[in-house]
Amino acid sequence: MTTTDSTHVTTSGTPTGIAKRLAEALAPFIGGGELPVRLRAWDGSETGSSDGPLVVLNSVDAVRRLLWHPGELGAAQAYVTGELDVPEVDGWDLDKALTYAFAVAKERGLSGARPTPSAMVKAVRTALDLGALGRPPAAPASQAQIKGRLHSALRDRRAIAHHYDLSNEFYSLILEPHMAYSSGYHSSPEVPLQEAQEAKLDLVCTKLGLEEGSTLLDIGCGWGSMSLRAAEKFGAKVVGVTIAAEQKKFIDARIEERGLEGQVEIRLQDYREVPERGTFDAVSSIEMGEHVGQKNYPTYAEVLHRSVKPGGRVLIQQMSRTGKWPGGGPFIESFIAPDMYMRPVGETVAFLERAGLEVRDVHGLREHYVHTVAGWLENFYANRDRLVELMGEEVYRVWELYLVGGSMAFRDGRMGVDQILMVRPDGAHTLPLVRSW
Repeated sequence: MTTTDSTHVTTSGTPTGIAKRLAEALAPFIGGGELPVRLRAWDGSETGSSDGPLVVLNSVDAVRRLLWHPGELGAAQAYVTGELDVPEVDGWDLDKALTYAFAVAKERGLSGARPTPSAMVKAVRTALDLGALGRPPAAPASQAQIKGRLHSALRDRRAIAHHYDLSNEFYSLILEPHMAYSSGYHSSPEVPLQEAQEAKLDLVCTKLGLEEGSTLLDIGCGWGSMSLRAAEKFGAKVVGVTIAAEQKKFIDARIEERGLEGQVEIRLQDYREVPERGTFDAVSSIEMGEHVGQKNYPTYAEVLHRSVKPGGRVLIQQMSRTGKWPGGGPFIESFIAPDMYMRPVGETVAFLERAGLEVRDVHGLREHYVHTVAGWLENFYANRDRLVELMGEEVYRVWELYLVGGSMAFRDGRMGVDQILMVRPDGAHTLPLVRSW
């Protein structure tokens, strides 16, 4: 029977709090044994390992979400809404707690484990007893709801707007002054974020051989870090394209501030609509290829090829991923980057070669991204109050989960990032025999 305060009375007459009942129902799903975390339920009861992180269920809706969306998506929904929390106590923080959870899952072999029918029946009975059954809670307001044909121009604009049009101020509080939203280039973990981003931009410009009067197409130019650096430091004449309206407004203001009119042109334009053919000395595309999709990647590669002069250089910086979630997993795909698609770097190289480009260098930067995200997180936590004021607590929690989880993915090798340098081979190129970079 269930009492009015949600405690359960066993046959011996001993009351059992919600936390223990949940742990008993979960046992078959977590490999048996003690619950590896300290679980606190909404009735204040606790159970589980005193050595593990504290996980707080503030509402029965957290359980309901996990019933409707078992695993990562349900847990993420509950976390961003505050129905589930991982407080910073006893030396645990979100990074340590998630790292611990991954380690326990691996140790217990939980990937792909299937519970028995009896375990399912017990879980359903417990959920019914606790009032957790019923219609699914509404999706969090921060969860993307993108409609339209996959990777159509309209849907791509909507997907990019969901992520990049939050607020220029929001991003300025997380990134550094150049607003480079991609991996930096760190000579050591201690290098400040701005210095690492400048080193990355200079590395790209150097690999592309930019000099006074060079023409550059910057596909997916973001907030203009590459376009402006190429113009100001290397003297290039730049065309940048973006489909994020807020980004174009931001860069146009910087162009005017720095007197770069006539040297840098930013277009609100889909990469597929770039009309120039064979006119640019160089083409760059920094962490944009992940957003074009698997089916459209040949088109993207063909645009890279057709836009550069014969013998000209092309450099992309792009994230890679192996495994079953090319989009990054249910949380990333639902809250951060809808329709993103990543693949092993070798498969990307094959796409580029089929488009007619000659791959000359592949430069892995996975560890650099760990240091870059560390800098973003430092800014993120330092500006917490203003970020919440701008976007609300839910979006703040989405981004905390995103940044912490992303850092872990690069640290643990589930994701990589690479600079791929190419030339269009139907013309004499000027790449040196020996690279000094």
